Amino acid sequence: MTIAVHGTVAEGFEGVREEFASVLAGERDDPGAQLVVYRHGRRVVDLWGGDGIDGDSLTSLYSIAKGAAHLVVALLVQDGVLDLDRAVAAYWPEFGTHGKDRLTLGELLEHRAGLVGDAEQPFTVEELADDRITAARLAGRRPLWEPGTAWGYHAFVIGALTGEVVRRVTGRSVQELFEERIRAPYGLDYHLGLPAAAEARWVDVQPLVPTAEEAALLKERAAAPDSIRGIAFNAHAPAPLDLVAFGNHPRVKALGPASSGGVGNARGVARMFAAAVSTVDGRPPLLTPATAADFAALRTPGGPDLVTGMDDHFARGFEHTPAIFPFLAPGTFGHSGATGSLGFADPANGIAYGYTRRRFGFPSGVGAALENGRLAQSVLRAAAAL
Repeated sequence: MTIAVHGTVAEGFEGVREEFASVLAGERDDPGAQLVVYRHGRRVVDLWGGDGIDGDSLTSLYSIAKGAAHLVVALLVQDGVLDLDRAVAAYWPEFGTHGKDRLTLGELLEHRAGLVGDAEQPFTVEELADDRITAARLAGRRPLWEPGTAWGYHAFVIGALTGEVVRRVTGRSVQELFEERIRAPYGLDYHLGLPAAAEARWVDVQPLVPTAEEAALLKERAAAPDSIRGIAFNAHAPAPLDLVAFGNHPRVKALGPASSGGVGNARGVARMFAAAVSTVDGRPPLLTPATAADFAALRTPGGPDLVTGMDDHFARGFEHTPAIFPFLAPGTFGHSGATGSLGFADPANGIAYGYTRRRFGFPSGVGAALENGRLAQSVLRAAAAL
């Protein structure tokens, strides 16, 4: 497939453009992709290609929202407003039922709560779109494992749970604080709640078009509805959750649930992670080196995820990205999104990376689409040669 590549790269990053073109050419179906990179707070790569998409196009980036939400949490910890070692129930008394009273905020951020979904009453899309509804429902539920003893991806609910702690302490939602402290000051084209003025730039998420072999593999891998994974992905609902429809749902776009409902583009994602660790347009980094290192460190050693079966790879609220792509520097942190998108900050090399896909790729088994490995390596090669 021939897909024209548009955009610009700084001198020395021409190889990144070539790698991006190669990735698009190797796709069976048009992915509608964007790639943006910052180095030491300056944008050095701004590329896009695919039908119906340009550098300004906005789409659902799913779990990259966890990165945005937990930048807010990291800032509040850095400010001394939140304490990672304090019990969640000390902030949110209703949470302290069924053995959850001893779970700390740090453990919650590490996906250790055992509250991956509601086994008793599946969520509707409209409920999952509203973090307050999600949090209120889960507060009184029995966890699916003893809190703190294991971990499993709280795919659709972690941002609602950590966000309720934020709301109880500050009186503000994660979405409000993200807007006030991060998005607006740094001019990010990434939103937890799409403003009406930006609706004209929205492009729908597109579904995977599987081959017959891929379709058979997906059927074989499907979670049993009553399994931990099935509950986490709402497969036990009368109408199991459709990820494409979820990302395109008007209420999800409007409310921006902090686990899975962010809307943006690669420019916004890369600039967000650049702002986390670098000076951007004269503004200092959001996080101190100590805070960034603490939130980036691998926190789930010693076994597979009880939801996905993947090897451990969680930091505090973020993914420990080197566990997915081992060539990345140890302090790198970020988050992937369901279509295969990825954003991360690499403080050691001053790199911030944003890659987005409009079309779902075949699940890689590591969250981020595998082409991110090729693209990120091309970025690091270019940066090392300067």
